[in-house]
Amino acid sequence: MLVPKRVKYRRPHRGKMRGEAKGGKTVAFGDFGLQATESHWITNRQIEAARIAMTRYMKRGGKVWIKIFPHLSYTSKGVGVRMGNGKGTPEGWVAPVKRGKVLFEVAGVPEEVAREALRLASNKLPVKTKILARQVEGE
Repeated sequence: MLVPKRVKYRRPHRGKMRGEAKGGKTVAFGDFGLQATESHWITNRQIEAARIAMTRYMKRGGKVWIKIFPHLSYTSKGVGVRMGNGKGTPEGWVAPVKRGKVLFEVAGVPEEVAREALRLASNKLPVKTKILARQVEGE
């Protein structure tokens, strides 16, 4: 499970996710990538579930790059707790993902296997996605 070793602030503000991702919008390491087409928080459990779905389908062949990291904690209060009395306790970790960001990359497997593995991974995520192929420099 992906969690930060240490953080500067235990309970950060939620913030807004407006616009597109600034970087990481192209396939950089692998041959195929999974790109988010909408903005959302993705939890460390969702990232892990997607990774397991991909690696199981690829039968330990090929290589997978995870291009996002859950560096923000999210908090919640108990069900019967009244308003006030400060912010809730940290519950888990999230990666804020903006539209256009490449989430996962895959290499070392045939195209059909890579596309199916990325499709299975996309079913585990709360965002709509599309599959990208690496663009060759000369094209």
